[in-house]
Formats: sequence, C-alpha cells, structure tokens
Amino acid sequence: MANDFKRFTSASLGTTTGASATAVYTVPSSGATAMESIVIGITLANKSSSGITADVFLDNYDGSNDVYIVKDVTIPAGASLEVMSGNKLVLQGDGTTNDALRISASAGSALDATVSVLEDV
Repeated sequence: MANDFKRFTSASLGTTTGASATAVYTVPSSGATAMESIVIGITLANKSSSGITADVFLDNYDGSNDVYIVKDVTIPAGASLEVMSGNKLVLQGDGTTNDALRISASAGSALDATVSVLEDV
C-alpha cells in the first residue's frame, strides 16, 4: 500500500453541531476494508469581522465514543487556529462505516477549515 498525503477543505461551514455537523473528512474505504488515516493538521480560519467559536468533532465509526477534539474554541475576527499543534490523530473504520471529522461554527458561513491527512497507513 502507498501512503498518500492529502488536503481536504471546506468553506463557509454551518452551525449544526456534533454528529450532524459538516463532515470535512471521512476515512475512505477500499473494497470492504477501511483505510486507516492519520490527521496531521487542522486549521480553522475565521473570515468574518466578528469573533466566533468553533467545534471539531470526531464521529466514531462504531456509533459510540464520539468525542470533541475542541469545543467552543474562540477564534478572533480574521484569525486562524491550528488545532493539532504537532499532535497526530488516528482515524479508522470497518469498511462499511468509517470515522469522520465534523466541524461547525457559532456563526454561519464564517469558518473555513483545512484538514491535512496521511491516508492508507
């Protein structure tokens, strides 16, 4: 298997939270087997003229143990936030259902997100 560095972006994220928030990244499947992925970076950018809060939610593939990576983190107007700060996050699945990173903001269309991933590990 080849490891692939990939970047995923989502502009103008919505205000729906938790497991209903926008999935910016979902672990892909190869046939009936999920590929494991390592998230190496998450950057959130506030493109509005007011401060907002943001959430990054890990929607666990098995339907349990869903967790927030960050919850209600403040991002000043026109600023960005590097969520990972040198840490890594392993995502996985079972080939049918796979982990997803979901991101939301306190104000609609104010937040852009970029997720950097090493896939197929």
